[in-house]
Amino acid sequence: MLYYLFYKQLIAYAHFFNIFYYITFRAMAAAATGFLLSMVFSHYFIPFLKKKQIGQTIREDGPKRHLQKAGTPTIGGVIIWFGFIISVLLWARLDVNWVWIILFTAISFAFIGFLDDFLKIKRGKGNGLKARTKFYLQIFFASVVSVLIFVVYSRYSNCPGCFYMPFFKNLVFNMGLFYILFSIFVIVGASNAVNLTDGLDGLATGPSLTTIFTLAIFAYVSGNLVLATYLRLPYVFGSGEVTVVLSALFGSCLAFLWYNCYPAEVFMGDTGSLGLGAIFGVIAIIVKEEVVLVIAGGIFVIETISVILQVASFKTTGERIFKMAPIHHHFELKNWPESKVIIRFWIMSILLSLVALTALKLR
Repeated sequence: MLYYLFYKQLIAYAHFFNIFYYITFRAMAAAATGFLLSMVFSHYFIPFLKKKQIGQTIREDGPKRHLQKAGTPTIGGVIIWFGFIISVLLWARLDVNWVWIILFTAISFAFIGFLDDFLKIKRGKGNGLKARTKFYLQIFFASVVSVLIFVVYSRYSNCPGCFYMPFFKNLVFNMGLFYILFSIFVIVGASNAVNLTDGLDGLATGPSLTTIFTLAIFAYVSGNLVLATYLRLPYVFGSGEVTVVLSALFGSCLAFLWYNCYPAEVFMGDTGSLGLGAIFGVIAIIVKEEVVLVIAGGIFVIETISVILQVASFKTTGERIFKMAPIHHHFELKNWPESKVIIRFWIMSILLSLVALTALKLR
């Protein structure tokens, strides 16, 4: 919005407004705006949640220390989406299809999460949407988004179904229409992976910030023809604006972490985690860096794999591999303090993001 007001309309009157043309400036402004809006909103929204007794229900089979968190305000994901959406509308170019696709993804998956959180609170037993219903809704919205991405790509590229392997110069697979099914898998998988990780104070928010930062760099490079060509990355028309969108998300998540860090004053709930994961999946598909997402979001992947292995092992052998899954609970039950589990997972996430960034040069 501000791009059209200041750059398109006022550039003729003052050259200063040319600054609104640059992605780097708008990205920094979007991050600051998202942060400030979410901080201000939190100041009023958290007391509102407390007043209405919209609190978290705690599973009884988990670590006993978590029982003291019962009643902590939840649905805090609204804080993230408030700052994020307004910031994107203010600073991103709204004539770029990717911006609207990402906004649709955030709103649709946040809606699924909100329904789940609302039912948990209403019933008071931690029973939200049925797993099958939630999964079908995720599949539906992921299918819509995947088709939209494929259609938009078809306008700008002669290979909308191409899958690029990082670390290799010319290793590309043309999946054709099967790329739509692959995209659905990535979006739904990423959404649930972040959701599984959101079990400790700030545990999902920290790795989300490092993942956002990594994807933002790839989006910026992919949207610059000179840089993309030099670094042998697939050039994606308009993906520079995705950097602005991710910056807005970074600022909003940073503000949320202010209140979500240990000991948490508010939880994001499925309202936040499902939308965050879905956005990561969509952006990875847009910039053709699905493998980079697996690396940068390695914490989410590890958490998901721990659940899969635990369930598979128990069903086939009757034995559990971990004391409890997801794996962060395993370390808690090994008497690691919660703050230590969180910070060590954050450290691992930073290291994984650095590894992912090497894919920029190692081609």
